[in-house]
Amino acid sequence: MRNQEIRKTVAELQNLYADMETLKSIIAEKEGLIKDEMDAREIETLDLGNVIIRFTSVLSNRFDTTAFKKDFADIYALFTKQVASRRFSIA
Repeated sequence: MRNQEIRKTVAELQNLYADMETLKSIIAEKEGLIKDEMDAREIETLDLGNVIIRFTSVLSNRFDTTAFKKDFADIYALFTKQVASRRFSIA
């Protein structure tokens, strides 16, 4: 691919990224409206006939890596490994 083609592709990507951010914002806003309504009604499930919406509370247990690393740095070091990866970015 030539540089001119890459520039065109990058411009298209930048437009798509902008569209994606706009869509994410719109989606979050619409979801927020529904969540607020479900909170106001104090319901976790809403059956609209053709679709069921669930906004449920979930409890989970997560390992606190930061606290473990702070309190047991030597053990933490024994179980960490370096991993290589590649990062793609457009600036």
